[in-house]
Amino acid sequence: MTTETETVTEQPSAEPVDRAVARRRLLRLGAGVVGGGAVLGAAAAGGMLAGWLPGGVQLKKVLGMTGTDGTVPDVAPGTVHVEQVHSAARSRQVTLVTMLPPGTAASTDLPVCVLLHGRGNDAQGMVKLGTPQFLAAAVKGGVPPFAVVAVDGGDATYWHQRSPGDGDDPQAMLREELPGWLHARQLPTPRAAMGISMGGSGALQYAIGRSQGNRNLDAVALLSPAVFRTWSDARTTGGYADQADWQAHEPTLRLDRLQVGALGVWCGQEDPFCPAARQVAHQARARQAHFPDGEHTDGFWRRVLPDAMALLGHTLATAG
Repeated sequence: MTTETETVTEQPSAEPVDRAVARRRLLRLGAGVVGGGAVLGAAAAGGMLAGWLPGGVQLKKVLGMTGTDGTVPDVAPGTVHVEQVHSAARSRQVTLVTMLPPGTAASTDLPVCVLLHGRGNDAQGMVKLGTPQFLAAAVKGGVPPFAVVAVDGGDATYWHQRSPGDGDDPQAMLREELPGWLHARQLPTPRAAMGISMGGSGALQYAIGRSQGNRNLDAVALLSPAVFRTWSDARTTGGYADQADWQAHEPTLRLDRLQVGALGVWCGQEDPFCPAARQVAHQARARQAHFPDGEHTDGFWRRVLPDAMALLGHTLATAG
């Protein structure tokens, strides 16, 4: 829970989609069905769009109603340093990526946000996503500067240790090793976290762990967080050893332990994780909660990254 008396405010979608054009396309689809079937076809299409018949996401794609893809800003990035470090917590070499805004040097006074990647991705994937450019554009636009650091968390670990003693504990790496790696590079311990998809679960777990250690994060940004309200949903991912493992690590089951200065949640309405993301925003009283049209894609994350960067940078500056 946040320490401030704030409520979730869903912001209206700022999509450039022409709804009139979409409606005309829908009418043409219905008109393509002969006779009385036209009315039935249009009604069925409307039902899919409303969400009470299956196939709505596919139909919205055809109609161009899932939102536009964001693009990487056309700006020069700042310093990006990619290196290998040994993680005892994960029993392997991992990639550590440090991203600084242009014209900024590493400093213990520069706030740090740790960025946790999604399933099937890694730290270098966050560079390919365009994070250095989004950071540069944010600072150029007036957002107070901060550093972003990404580290490998594993393919489908959901950023937790699946079995005790298995030698792969991403959360221990974040808690116990990352601060030392950063201090050796003249950067402070992270005061913020951003998580994408599976990384959203990891960011919440990290924030809750920090709260339990009385070292609350100042800001957390969640982009399409892959969290699960039930074991039946979680078991299909293969990210948990069993139901007990899910219950021990699923962050939606312990949001009452979360204390963070500012929480932001972004998730597309056509994303299967949207209902769970809404629950997180409501229970944790997010400062910002945005659920526009959009899917679980790089294009959606690039679309909302500017807003996430702004929340992180401004919060870190005022909290510092």
